[in-house]
Amino acid sequence: MSTDAVSHSTSSALSEELKEQIITWRRHLHQHPELSFEEFATSQFIFDTLSQFAGLELSRPTPTSVMARLIGPLPGKVLALRADMDALPITEENDIPFASIHEGVMHACGHDGHTAMLLGVAKILAERKDSLHGEIRFLFQHAEELLPGGAQEMVKAGVMEGVDYVVGSHLDAGLPTGQIGIIYGPAMASPDSFRLTITGKGGHAAYPHMTVDPIAVGAQVVTNLQHIASRNIDPIDHLVVSVTKFISGTAYNVIPGSAELAGTVRSFTPEVRREVPELMHRILRGITEAHNAEYELDYEYGYHPVVNETEVTQVVHTAAEELFGPDRIAMIRPAMGGEDFSAYQQEAPGVFFRVGSRNEEQGIIYPHHHARFNIDDEALAYGVQVFVRTAEKLLKWT
Repeated sequence: MSTDAVSHSTSSALSEELKEQIITWRRHLHQHPELSFEEFATSQFIFDTLSQFAGLELSRPTPTSVMARLIGPLPGKVLALRADMDALPITEENDIPFASIHEGVMHACGHDGHTAMLLGVAKILAERKDSLHGEIRFLFQHAEELLPGGAQEMVKAGVMEGVDYVVGSHLDAGLPTGQIGIIYGPAMASPDSFRLTITGKGGHAAYPHMTVDPIAVGAQVVTNLQHIASRNIDPIDHLVVSVTKFISGTAYNVIPGSAELAGTVRSFTPEVRREVPELMHRILRGITEAHNAEYELDYEYGYHPVVNETEVTQVVHTAAEELFGPDRIAMIRPAMGGEDFSAYQQEAPGVFFRVGSRNEEQGIIYPHHHARFNIDDEALAYGVQVFVRTAEKLLKWT
């Protein structure tokens, strides 16, 4: 891995003109959000914007994604940089000039900012193509928010073939603007999910002895599933088992015939991922057999966990320190949220870093996926600079 000094080192700040352009891109995207697998106008906007930058080879790996390749004149490593672009099915409650014009759809996770940042990075680096050793691939990915996820589709389309390193980032509502979040090793969990149907025997609520009550059985299931994390898995291994849905019954005097439950399982290791559904089946068999009920479990594996490779993470860490100083680095803890950036890390060593975007003075304090989520536009320049400096350190420039 090359960490040679470069003659075209980034400045400590972007030009005001470029900063304003990146903010303009972000606000346009925020105002015109599209849901996962429906990013047709978004991807066309990205394609058209990239077409204005000389030296990029553009393609559409999937109908709603874009890849831009910057191929230097000299041989070298291949670096992939990724941004996601999809929005969420949320009605925006922000009173801002660039609020969503699409009812019930909102950029409530910062993907508009991710895309705008990577557009800025592409513009900066495309202007330096003649001094690049190797190749940079800019991956503008669709459908991060919805399984099976756009990252896996892009991998299948071949965007990672020959890639040596991959770097991505996420704006972070928990970090103030100006801070860069770094984590080594496990960073985000695998977001698996399950759906469960418990079938009993319905009847009159006044005669429960003539029924098999799925609500009573389901209540025991909810309680006992908590034993997986608390009593069956090593406490050192992070695990979350959450039942988030319990639907049953139609009237106060009727014991229903079935109950529907659903939830999520979050973990970091392959061993725990394999063990949890086995433990769930054991618990469900025991409880339902004890009460003469039946069950059906549908367990779905989600994205792989995001695990940051040490050497590449160190490069991003050093890049951020060089740009902003050690006081701007936040060493963050693993999060139980999921991210399909992990699909790229299955193909090449990579790192997923955080860019602080919280500004309490401006009222930008709401968490991701909230109807009043917003980002501090000043945060975008920080993310762009880290991407550019990281590219300089991972690849050779002359």
